[in-house]
Amino acid sequence: MDQIITPLHLTSAAPVIERVDTMLIDLPTIRPHKLSVATMDGQTLMLVRIRCSDGIEGWGEGTTIGGLAYGAESPEGMKLTVDRYVGPLLIGQDATRIQALMARVGQMVKENRFSKSAVETALLDAHGKRLGVPVADLLGGRRRDRLPVAWTLASGQTARDIAEAEQMLDARRHDVFKLKIGTRPVREDVAHVAAIARAVEGRATVRVDVNMAWSETDAAWGLPALADAGCTLAEQPVASAAAMGRLMRRFPLALMADETLTGPDSAFVIARDAGADVFSVKLEQSGGAFGALRVAAIAEAAGIGLYGGTMLEGPVGTIISAHAFATFARLDWGTELFGPLLLTEDILTEPLSYRDFHLDLPTGPGLGLTLDPDRLARFARNGFDRRTKG
Repeated sequence: MDQIITPLHLTSAAPVIERVDTMLIDLPTIRPHKLSVATMDGQTLMLVRIRCSDGIEGWGEGTTIGGLAYGAESPEGMKLTVDRYVGPLLIGQDATRIQALMARVGQMVKENRFSKSAVETALLDAHGKRLGVPVADLLGGRRRDRLPVAWTLASGQTARDIAEAEQMLDARRHDVFKLKIGTRPVREDVAHVAAIARAVEGRATVRVDVNMAWSETDAAWGLPALADAGCTLAEQPVASAAAMGRLMRRFPLALMADETLTGPDSAFVIARDAGADVFSVKLEQSGGAFGALRVAAIAEAAGIGLYGGTMLEGPVGTIISAHAFATFARLDWGTELFGPLLLTEDILTEPLSYRDFHLDLPTGPGLGLTLDPDRLARFARNGFDRRTKG
């Protein structure tokens, strides 16, 4: 028997959700982006547009790294999830009751955190526009107007990465660099990091992301060698949360949880077991902005540092993350919200503002972005519905 879902209580004046649309946007990147799990030659965004009875519409984004190479969701899978399962649960519902709506979705759709994050973002964008306030105000209020942004060096070639770092420093765009390693033998990885650290010494800091590629034995050798090379932080060197706990505090550099951090429940376990010095908070992995706020609260209570992570989102996913991170009480390790800069094409009428090593948070209502319908039409995999403005 089909389960009957009772609609949320509606007031006579409440705007309701009339339509939920999705589209896939395929965008090229400035260079191949090499990780231990995949090499990306482009990025696909799954965009959600929610249209309401009061004429307000909101946008959200679901993005992953390397299709299914990184995790259990792909842009194509997210589109199917929203079209077939999430969207029908929202139609006719009060568009202003965002957390109640997402709880309702959670009852009927298990996991699928990236899909839920995209939908929640669209609801927040619409409600911010409705109230005339930025999304950060809906999340508790911004504590900062600008966010420091690290750049990831991931060509896999030492000379090319050094040249890229020099370009970023000269342009005053980034002075923190995260190196993607893990595809080569550990000693070669360490030599690669050491060469780049020497090249930017005194002008920038260097971190690494191993994307779970090392064994615990590799990490026991590689982490002190990285510290000696000038590296300050290692992100998810091993896949196991238990191994992360065993490696903690053995070496003079910080360990950051990423892939093992999948929302508030995992954040509590990692904090309880002293499994990380830093949390890489990602909205999509947390199931949305409200989940990310709960992860941050757990970290703050446990004395764990915070870093604003990325799934290499486009502008919509990047800016909802920026709104959330701007509300964090502390953000000692900065952010990695450089995803739009990896793309050769923009889908906004006005690009995001990156300057002086920071990303400026938009001040307009909702996300503070305007999508360009012509550019959406150009890059949409199966066309773009122009019946409302972008």
